[in-house]
Amino acid sequence: MKILLAVDGSDYTDRMLSYLAAHKEWSGAGHDFTVFHVVLPVPHRAAAFAGPEIVHGYYEDDARMVLEPVRGLLARNGIEARFEHRIGHPAEEIAAFAQKGKFDLVIMGSRGHGALTNLVLGSVANKVLAACTVPVLLVR
Repeated sequence: MKILLAVDGSDYTDRMLSYLAAHKEWSGAGHDFTVFHVVLPVPHRAAAFAGPEIVHGYYEDDARMVLEPVRGLLARNGIEARFEHRIGHPAEEIAAFAQKGKFDLVIMGSRGHGALTNLVLGSVANKVLAACTVPVLLVR
């Protein structure tokens, strides 16, 4: 199974990774994992003021800070994965990457707001569910 692990460095990502590590059937043969992180874009005016080198460095640093702990945790649990990151809006990028990459499943953590909070604020997980044609497993 080709599985996309959407991560953001939050406690909810940690819960999802702990779930994955605790269920050894996920690390079994036949699964192909890709860890995916989306870095929010720097506002246009801030990017113009800072310059392309600083902005590019920011994007790379953000991705490294999120992906390196995940890389270590997966390695300790014997799970091999590829690592990717993009710049953009998380829900849109996750759904597009999952569909273009022909993944069988997206796994991601979810905060688990109540229905009213999700209605008012929305959530990345809800937006991924709405936009993605690939099945999504949310871990709370």
